[in-house]
Amino acid sequence: MATLKAKILDGTGKSTGDKTLPAELFGGEINVGLMHQVVTAQLAAARSGTASTKTRSEVRGGGAKPWRQKGTGRARHGSSRSPIWVGGGVVFGPHPRDYTQRLPKKMRKAALRSALADKANAGQVFILDGFSETKTKAAAEALKAAGIDGKVLVVLDPADEGSRSVDRAFRNLGKAAFSLIGSLATYDVLVADSIVFTSSAFDRLTGKGGDAS
Repeated sequence: MATLKAKILDGTGKSTGDKTLPAELFGGEINVGLMHQVVTAQLAAARSGTASTKTRSEVRGGGAKPWRQKGTGRARHGSSRSPIWVGGGVVFGPHPRDYTQRLPKKMRKAALRSALADKANAGQVFILDGFSETKTKAAAEALKAAGIDGKVLVVLDPADEGSRSVDRAFRNLGKAAFSLIGSLATYDVLVADSIVFTSSAFDRLTGKGGDAS
């Protein structure tokens, strides 16, 4: 298997070198089925689950029989809140529920490794080092100089003071999304065209700056 590398970018977006990506995080097999299962679970967990309808016993009114049982020539009815009436209850309608799907931690980690491997194989993993600007223009110019197009996932280390500058500079870019290193998820990686780690975030991910999980 070929060694995978990430370009190291300076504050202007120019490449200053390459860094070898650890095979245990970026060089694994790309398991599409596993990624699909984990992404489905993540999107399901994001659902509010507040959709609700009322059954015939919960709809207001309808206590009296609409008309007498016999002699009118019309069909018999016992309540105007029957599901077949306008304004009546709903049969088999949605009710508040929790859409969360429980997945083992090992599955979530394996899916994330597959997503990272996919981006690494495509050469779309970058490390931003020494970026101290706080202007959106500087961030846009850095991405342009690095040849990074499309949606960009910027991964930050909340314990690093330098990440604040990166956050301020990139936050107003319409194509930029953010994730903290401890919250990096498979879905976030897959929907992005490129991933840009701050140097501190990359060190934490690879275990050089503490546990990132």
